[in-house]
Amino acid sequence: MPQAPLRDQLHREVLHGDDSYGLLPEFVGQVHDALEAGDETLIRDLVEPLHHADMADLIETLGGEDRALLVRATKGIFNADILPELDDAVRAEVIAELGFEDFAACLREVESDDAVYLAAQLEDDERAAVLAKLPTELRALIETALALPEYCAGRLMQRELVAVPSYWTVGETIDYLRSGARLPENFYKIFIVDPRHRPLGSVRLSMLLRARRPVRLSEIMDPKGTELPITMDQEEVAFLFRQKDLLSAPVVDASGRLVGRITVDDVVDVIDEEAEDDLFRLAGLSDGDLFSAIKDTVKARIGWLLINLGTAVLASLVIGAFEHTLQAVVALAVLMPIVASMGGNAGTQTLTIAVRALATKELTSSNAMRIVGKELVIGVLNGIMFALVTGAVAWVWFKDTMIGVVIGIAMVINMVAAALAGIIIPLVLDRLKVDPAVSSGVFLTTVTDVVGFFAFLGLAAVFIL
Repeated sequence: MPQAPLRDQLHREVLHGDDSYGLLPEFVGQVHDALEAGDETLIRDLVEPLHHADMADLIETLGGEDRALLVRATKGIFNADILPELDDAVRAEVIAELGFEDFAACLREVESDDAVYLAAQLEDDERAAVLAKLPTELRALIETALALPEYCAGRLMQRELVAVPSYWTVGETIDYLRSGARLPENFYKIFIVDPRHRPLGSVRLSMLLRARRPVRLSEIMDPKGTELPITMDQEEVAFLFRQKDLLSAPVVDASGRLVGRITVDDVVDVIDEEAEDDLFRLAGLSDGDLFSAIKDTVKARIGWLLINLGTAVLASLVIGAFEHTLQAVVALAVLMPIVASMGGNAGTQTLTIAVRALATKELTSSNAMRIVGKELVIGVLNGIMFALVTGAVAWVWFKDTMIGVVIGIAMVINMVAAALAGIIIPLVLDRLKVDPAVSSGVFLTTVTDVVGFFAFLGLAAVFIL
């Protein structure tokens, strides 16, 4: 067993290394050694002080066997808030180790939005078994939420909130908050509702505490602000929070009744998930697979690779059409990849900006033509600049002026095509209601390869042979 001073030092430094935040290797090593030794008392002693997010990181860092041992050793002190922080594949392992009884107990401990999220990750038969072990009220809440569309405000919201009538005074409200009523663990606003439970406005806690007791809430409340329909997509929710600098917002049902609230900490998770999702989709992945089984990872990646193989064959057919040209001038085969590669990189730059701008609603139909024109100019200028450089290099390398001219013209053509494709492809896909992050990359690569090869070899066939 490590000496207490060493253990205390590891705990002090677990989040505060010299130049970074996160679990230190020394701490993970201590936990691993304790797991191997089977010392459950030491394991609990080491991990109990951890924040639930750091505990989740520790579980993900450990190997599969160590994860199971850690969960078994900490069942008595297992923090339910760990579960929403885990990767999907790792969470499935942890839930299997906990068992339905303990997992149901975890759902009773977490906030309602996390309970809905965790229940949604289960298979239908597993979910039914877990829900059967929950209190009637919580089970009904989860089932109602799961009947809503996935990734909507109703799945994201917390049902726990504070709502009071407008005729209450500040004093009455403060007394109510101190009376032991069922309140959320954390809240920033008190929602003011009418007799039909429709929101009229809100009072910030800072305003409530500054006002005198006899003042009525109707006198100090912020007027009715942004309301989020229960079926609103979570991307739209995140956009509104970012656009209007919201900390909390009410969620209303179809009749306008207040049914929940969304807070900024949940929106931060949404923004992170959406950015991560776009990143994976640009790479042709449906999800992260760091912790997935090898066969699942192979299955997830192979489909997109097959599509890329098809587009590569298309580019090869273009090259094959100029077989005699390549045989006559070997230098063309050496220089040909430069044109396609430069076009691909330039197009990817534009594509990344466009996909992100569409996601944040900075690129819309009202400014699309202006942005297309801007990218066209950028493509021309970059094309001319790199045409001069590559043309000069080709001329010096192969002592042939015409080869330098041909690669320079081809470079301009492909850079312009790449810039236009990088902005137009996402716009078209977005107009067709297809996620631009999903398939823009493969279309862009096809355009830059085909245009690059065709322009370079076609010009060579005309001017050199």
